[in-house]
Amino acid sequence: MEPSRQEFRDAMARLGAAVTIVTTDGPGGRVGITASAVCSVTDTPPTLLVCMNRNSSLNPAVQANGVLCINVLPGDAKDLSNVFAGFTGADQIGRFAEGSWTQLVTGAPVLEEAVAALDCEVEEMVEKGTHSVVFARVQAIRLGPQRPALIWFSRNYHPVGLPE
Repeated sequence: MEPSRQEFRDAMARLGAAVTIVTTDGPGGRVGITASAVCSVTDTPPTLLVCMNRNSSLNPAVQANGVLCINVLPGDAKDLSNVFAGFTGADQIGRFAEGSWTQLVTGAPVLEEAVAALDCEVEEMVEKGTHSVVFARVQAIRLGPQRPALIWFSRNYHPVGLPE
């Protein structure tokens, strides 16, 4: 028998994941959301996989813009994560009023405080259930200072890692 939606969600809550802000900019608008469904696909060529809800404001913007940036959040960025998760009620313009933003190659917003920022061009989008699975080729990387990163585990934020 197939597991219930709740069983699946409870199991996924036990899979710790980096907290990121995924951003895009271009003809489809400047949009950003908090996401933890991001992972490496291959290093040759450098490619990431990003899953986003098809009802998210990010989905049509990424489709139209063809670019995105994965901004890996530092351990003390819980408040910023909540802003981009939509928990504060800020609209897209208001979200970008928080933090300091710049650009690398694609024009997607890059968070200056990010532990790492991976600036990407979209290579492929696949629709699966409620989500779009995006394969994005990395065009540029900006590494921030070594410091703890933010993860999402057991439905809560946790800073993890220390500089050596």
